[in-house]
Amino acid sequence: MVLAAGADPDNEGGPDAGANRTLQAYHDLRALILSGHYEPDSRLTESGLTTQLQVSRGTIRSVLARLAQEGYVTTEANRSARTRSFSVDEAIEILETRAVLESALAAKAAERATEADIAAMTETCKRMWDLQVPGGREEYWNLNRKFHEQVKQAARQATLTRFVDSLLYPLVVQQYRDADRRANPRTDSVREHEAILAAIVTHNPESAAAAMRHHLSSARRALQLNFPTSDDQLDPRKG
Repeated sequence: MVLAAGADPDNEGGPDAGANRTLQAYHDLRALILSGHYEPDSRLTESGLTTQLQVSRGTIRSVLARLAQEGYVTTEANRSARTRSFSVDEAIEILETRAVLESALAAKAAERATEADIAAMTETCKRMWDLQVPGGREEYWNLNRKFHEQVKQAARQATLTRFVDSLLYPLVVQQYRDADRRANPRTDSVREHEAILAAIVTHNPESAAAAMRHHLSSARRALQLNFPTSDDQLDPRKG
């Protein structure tokens, strides 16, 4: 088929087909960013992405514009973009906001969790204990994310979930997780998960929220210990 001058090959088959290709390209590139395929502040070019995703430049521009609006990339004037990177202060703000929102989700999970939800979270905690061994850190991180996803699912609160998912926390983790140089997972993290789970099992919203706040504040403190914030640098009592 010969396309007319200026035609977009992604629109071949009609506007619905073009929209579907754009949406798929968006999901594919977003998944690559969230998976850590690109380092923070990596340059993304239209030419490279068209080859990688097998779509037109017009589609790539639409995808990058949406990802920039959502905060996954920053756009540049020369038709390229960069994956987001975060200052320590920005990362701390995201962690603080996450603690507020996920505490509310934990409280809802304590009200709404089913037996199936509780069984799934219990199994995840058990597997996390099994990974308290050298070399278990990567899989432990995966299970940590899984536990938090299970709490969100048990909460069945779409609005809170949408706000949590918009925080770009996975990108912060990718950038700063190597600050923790320990070879083994943090044992206290499993205990904190079990405290959250115990509150959900007993359907105690206040305890579940408090346990989640305590758990997530540990991640914030660990980041601050390794990377001083601007407030830390200005305060002579710190550092």
